[in-house]
Amino acid sequence: MISLKKYLDSNGASLADKHEPQNGDLLSAAIASYGAALVEMGRCSFVACPGMGDGLKRGLGELQAGLSARMAPSELVQIGENAGEKLRSWGQGAAAHYQKKANEVKELLLTVAQTAESVSARDQRCAGQMNDVTERLKAIASLEDLTEIRASIETSAAELKSSIDRMTAEGKAVLDQLREEVASYQTRLEEAEELAARDALTGLSSRLYVESQLEKKIGAGLAVCVALIDIDCFKRVNDEHGHLIGDELLKQFGSELRSACRTNDVIGRWGGDEFILTLDCGPAEAEIQIERLRAWVCGNYTVRARQGDLKLRVDASIGLAAHIPGEGMKELVERADAAMYRDKAASARRASGNRSAA
Repeated sequence: MISLKKYLDSNGASLADKHEPQNGDLLSAAIASYGAALVEMGRCSFVACPGMGDGLKRGLGELQAGLSARMAPSELVQIGENAGEKLRSWGQGAAAHYQKKANEVKELLLTVAQTAESVSARDQRCAGQMNDVTERLKAIASLEDLTEIRASIETSAAELKSSIDRMTAEGKAVLDQLREEVASYQTRLEEAEELAARDALTGLSSRLYVESQLEKKIGAGLAVCVALIDIDCFKRVNDEHGHLIGDELLKQFGSELRSACRTNDVIGRWGGDEFILTLDCGPAEAEIQIERLRAWVCGNYTVRARQGDLKLRVDASIGLAAHIPGEGMKELVERADAAMYRDKAASARRASGNRSAA
């Protein structure tokens, strides 16, 4: 998508103005490849997550159907942005879908374990009752008369007890095995839940986990504030030094954020170079905490590169919003996001003023 946009930007304001056959053929091929990529992404999303892929497949198919060699570059770029938004939405939905399925499987396995324990307890009671019967039969067999009947009863009682003992032992072995399997499955599910709750790059909480925790806090009526933190001019780091350096900077920045936060704060990566923080307090205390955090995480960072240590100056824009009774999680985050962009604009004005004064 990026290379196609660069091609469009360098080849005029409108695709319809192209008259050279060679350029037209190249552009038509690029449009066709672009459309094929959209369709293939939709197909792969359906394979990866059938429960969530149909909507994305249909949406990308509609975008592909709208492609035309006579479109203006801005229209084509808009299609790319729409496709990106659909993919991001699908990714978040698929993660939530699989987490829900994991929870369902976990509950099912725990129910099986509980049922097995109940059955085992019942078997143990039955075994006890049968043992009592065996003892009574033995007592009857001790009578001096009816010798043949006595011998038969003794034999039957011994066989009955042997069967009961075997049933009890086999039932215990099956239960022990089931418990081991359930424990193994539960461990795997917990590991999967842990992976879903962590951002793979920074090790901070994932966006999905932060959202779930924030909704719980709001639902419980707790005083909570949300801060969105965006690294200023991060794109320049990627453009000038490469994405590996950018990733290393994100990891270091995330580590500093974790160090600056309190134990009851939830800190996660929101996406790209944006981070999110929830604070269990009112706005006044949150303001103090944010200023302390700003002083801690902003400053000079050293990133190891092939050519040696690379020193980078990092500043961040932070938007803070306190929850209002009756407000949902989405509205709260949107207010924090708006505050972050106001802080970014103010920082830009200050930097411009400093340059002018110099």
